[in-house]
Amino acid sequence: MSAGLKDAGIVVTGGGGGIGAALARRFVAEGARVVVADLDGDAATAVAGEIGGVAFAGDVATEDGLARLLARSREELGTIDVFCANAGIAPHGGPETPEDVWAQAWDVNVMAHVRAAKALLPDWLAAGRGHFVATVSAAGLLTSLGSAPYSVTKHGALAFAEWLSATYRHRGITVQAICPQGVRTRMLADAGEAGELIMGASAIEPEQVADELLRAIEERRFLVLPHPEVAGYYEARATQTDRWLGGMNKLQRKVEQSLGE
Repeated sequence: MSAGLKDAGIVVTGGGGGIGAALARRFVAEGARVVVADLDGDAATAVAGEIGGVAFAGDVATEDGLARLLARSREELGTIDVFCANAGIAPHGGPETPEDVWAQAWDVNVMAHVRAAKALLPDWLAAGRGHFVATVSAAGLLTSLGSAPYSVTKHGALAFAEWLSATYRHRGITVQAICPQGVRTRMLADAGEAGELIMGASAIEPEQVADELLRAIEERRFLVLPHPEVAGYYEARATQTDRWLGGMNKLQRKVEQSLGE
């Protein structure tokens, strides 16, 4: 059991399924008290009921939804010690994707993190401690073939998490970024044949992501890499960029051939 999580008040967005639900279950197993937030109220209620947590239904990518979540969480938990910005969306497409879809991806995948940090930081800085966990995806370190909005906004989410850590770690703020490749969730299922071709062979279960986060918490690591090989890909992207881009384009052509495009 992680001593740092015992009795901690934790909020998990997107907690009604997938990685969020796995995180919520693991936190409770570690002795934490958890608020499970999800746009799908029934899903949030089911997970919260299973773990003895508190359910919250609402769109926490909006300022109003976030304010209501934080007010309810403070009422239930007293203080919010850990905030897991886990909710995310992965719309398909490239530059042709409608601008309202781009805007929604930006709101959910980036601005929800910014708004949460803005609301939480005053109390955390006054207390000299706070913990922000961003579910980013390996797409934030690399890219995501098939979804320009996801790739671009996940890069933004990682950049914001890095900025938070660089700016506030000396003031007691812990920031971590979870960056898995394929995880057996509804998001991967929704990616269809292309997603299965790219990520299916190495896809892991959500519980493995939660396990790696706990290890990273114990080791005080910023990057949480449930797929360790991502570190090597990230290094190659930075140091052998053209070779890495060539490899990604080769994979893109393989996907197109498989789909008959």
